[in-house]
Amino acid sequence: MGLARFLIVAVLTALAGGALAEPIRISTRSGVLIGEQRRDGSEAFLGVPFARPPVGHLRWKAPQPPPAWTGDRTALKSGPACLQISRGWNAADAARSSEDCLYLDVRAPRHEPGARLPVMVWVHGGANHAGSGAGTVESALVDQGVVLVSVQYRLGVLGFLSHPDLTQEQGGASGNYALMDILAALRWVRDNIAAVGGDPDNVTLFGHSAGGQDVGLVMLSPQARGLFARGILQSGMPGFGFAPRSLKQNEAMGLSLGEGVGARSLAQLREIAGTDLLKAAEHLKAPIDDQGFIWTQAVIDGVVLPKAPDVLLADPAVKPMIVGSSAREIALFDGNAERAIAWVRDTFGARAPQLLALYGLDRDPLPAADPLRGDAVLQLATDRMFRCPAVSVAALRQQAGGKVWRYELAVPPPGQAVVGHGSELTNVFDSPAEGRPPMQAYWAAFAHTGDPNASGLPPWPAENGAGRRLVFAPDGPRAEQGGEPACRFLTRP
Repeated sequence: MGLARFLIVAVLTALAGGALAEPIRISTRSGVLIGEQRRDGSEAFLGVPFARPPVGHLRWKAPQPPPAWTGDRTALKSGPACLQISRGWNAADAARSSEDCLYLDVRAPRHEPGARLPVMVWVHGGANHAGSGAGTVESALVDQGVVLVSVQYRLGVLGFLSHPDLTQEQGGASGNYALMDILAALRWVRDNIAAVGGDPDNVTLFGHSAGGQDVGLVMLSPQARGLFARGILQSGMPGFGFAPRSLKQNEAMGLSLGEGVGARSLAQLREIAGTDLLKAAEHLKAPIDDQGFIWTQAVIDGVVLPKAPDVLLADPAVKPMIVGSSAREIALFDGNAERAIAWVRDTFGARAPQLLALYGLDRDPLPAADPLRGDAVLQLATDRMFRCPAVSVAALRQQAGGKVWRYELAVPPPGQAVVGHGSELTNVFDSPAEGRPPMQAYWAAFAHTGDPNASGLPPWPAENGAGRRLVFAPDGPRAEQGGEPACRFLTRP
């Protein structure tokens, strides 16, 4: 999931050089912001606080409304990334990270006074423990007539931890503070986006990888009602194919963290340096079979997420969505066939031979790698965490009467030989170009009308119970359906 942040920065760096034409002033509920009007007529406001800094006694609490200010506040630079440890790919974000990080960026295209343009709110990826939203609003997506917003949210142990004392302090639930941050950012959009020509009643929430998961979970939260119109989940489903974590299980991790840092009370835990907490959290164990995805296991806290994702997906009130993934994504099991086979046998028991046979994992030697999907272990990993969860989400929403469109990306980005995790980012954010899948056009159509279909685009049929999807292939998008037998076994959303 680190690759996602790397790719999006590469895509947007060339677009970020819009020179200042003149200052521009808008009024928000907290005070006046001074942004810049670019030479192309677009308006940008960066580093806008949407909540009070979650530090000190506000650590592990729901985000509070931002403090008001008097006079003008300059909004020309993105805020710091949320506190994180460097894992190589995110070194730049880690170096400028801080617990004081609840800021958003906004960029609107040239518009007339009183405009009501569709709004797209981006949630960055990074396994819920790294990454940032900086640079995203420089995207050419704005040229499609949308107001683009990029939000940040608390990461890792600071964004997702529960603890029995927190649960008592907060009325019976704790954890999922990162999801609360996204909800707070959506409330800021509702209250202020009209100042830059955005329509608060036409908001599309979208994200990639862990950001896609967070979009999906926010869409399922009762607290999100009325804050957006639809969502796009790119290579990140609400459960990532894992069983959800209970509040008690998440509280146990909080107790382990306290023991690990020698804190005997919640007050002491809040006094410990955030970087020390992140280091200690590296040793936490979750009830999940791959600890590398510890912060992408959905937590049923009882309030933000009151029930398991598969139950909430059956609610007819859930908004329309686009879901999908790339033909190959992220490896699990350390790429080791023996580990993959052992997981299948442990998980599926008497049904395991059928699933192993689908991938050729019952053969010796194993089958040669598929040019598009990779070797058998990578195919299983992609299906387990991405493709089949997308199938399950689409099926559950269709059965509940919801509108859902599914896709699969089979075209690698420029300069790469194979498709992979994050390959869709160039298509969504970069300027359209010949040979590039028209994902940006579909996304913009969805934001404008609630339907990705538009004039000049190949038809994209919604799910109807037959496993419909749009495949972004080298020769152009084409509709397909059915033919995904592994997803009869891998059914978690």
